[in-house]
Amino acid sequence: MKVLDLHCHAGHVFEGWFASEDDFQSQNQRGLVQCPFCGDSGISKRLSAPRLNLGAKPPAPQAPAKPAMTTPTGSQDSVALPPALQAAWLELARKIAANTEDVGNRFADEARRMHHGETEERAIRGQATPDEAAQLLDEGIAVLPLPLPVAAKETLH
Repeated sequence: MKVLDLHCHAGHVFEGWFASEDDFQSQNQRGLVQCPFCGDSGISKRLSAPRLNLGAKPPAPQAPAKPAMTTPTGSQDSVALPPALQAAWLELARKIAANTEDVGNRFADEARRMHHGETEERAIRGQATPDEAAQLLDEGIAVLPLPLPVAAKETLH
């Protein structure tokens, strides 16, 4: 089993476990490896070294590095989240996905139906265009754009 340090274009860092280097390359080329935080499939390996415990003293702790300042397009206007914050975000996203019904692209219609009492109110999530979201807000229907990564909606293997 190979454990690889991976990162996406947005600067999110995460681990991936693969049977072999060829397995990683094959899955990555087919777009099957995605960032668990933003869903980006532009994944690259980071340099990493195996840790061998040979009885030596552990290395002295280092000061945390300054977060990378990149976006998916490579511009310098957003900060990559520290690993602890990435983990907290993924945990929250999983809780949201587990406790809401995915209505897909019917989101705007379903939100309206609940607002007008045509169906029972429940927690829903789905997709809406920016125009649909603006119309819902104009109608007094509260919506919150919240991009949920694909990894939050399924069990990681």
